[in-house]
Amino acid sequence: MYRIIKVLNNNSILAYQLETGKEQILLGKGIGFGKKPTEKIGEIPGAKVYALVTREKKQSVLQAVNGISPVYIEIAGRIIEEAEKIFGTVSHEILLPMADHIALAAKRALENRQMPNPFTPDIRVLFGKEYEAALRGREIIREMTGAEISDDEVGFITLHIHAGRSDEQVSEALDTTRIINQGISMIEEEFGQKFPADSLACTRLMSHLYYMAARTRRGESTNVDFNDFIFASYPRTGEAAEKVCRFMEKELKKPVAKEEIGFLAIHIQRVIAPETQ
Repeated sequence: MYRIIKVLNNNSILAYQLETGKEQILLGKGIGFGKKPTEKIGEIPGAKVYALVTREKKQSVLQAVNGISPVYIEIAGRIIEEAEKIFGTVSHEILLPMADHIALAAKRALENRQMPNPFTPDIRVLFGKEYEAALRGREIIREMTGAEISDDEVGFITLHIHAGRSDEQVSEALDTTRIINQGISMIEEEFGQKFPADSLACTRLMSHLYYMAARTRRGESTNVDFNDFIFASYPRTGEAAEKVCRFMEKELKKPVAKEEIGFLAIHIQRVIAPETQ
């Protein structure tokens, strides 16, 4: 059972769930039509229910909702549905943060302004399925607002979807992507090669760096030590891997387990010399 706080539009309602004491947004075709604040309503068949999280802890849900046009809340809800078709489960807590970003992205697009995202190619590789859902999101944004958002904005929406599938916040995922991008650049510079981002070996290297950063943040290690083998067989690759580990350590402000050096070096060797695989 719900008590309506505010009817956002014909397709969306902000309501207070009486059983849990939580404020939630309900989305569904026509569910707001004829409804009024303080009115009590039961469960609505087919309606999507979203738990709410605001960007600012001190900001009330009503304040956050009032600051976003209902159409962008609907768009965010539809994008979450698209992501759920791919992943099965996506946290509904990303609804308002993603709606807020989409509102700004659409405004920029309609004003012919762009917010550059230099890590879009890396995001596309690291979070391929999330990017696929975000591309569908671009179509939904165009359909509902007429705004044509850029690939870079699609990259940012991808990070919101990723946040809905993990414990990683959007800002943290973007920071990890930046660290990976710079780590790859360090390796390319060391060996005088430019790695094709869509190659299997490079994709594996980027994924390894991503999970290496995640392990480092959690204070975990691989418990597999290839260091002696690597420095005996491929000393230059080992040195390059060690440099990247020290860089990651500096950026994350956490120690990188020594076992990560050899493990990373194996992935680097696969990229620089595929014949050694």
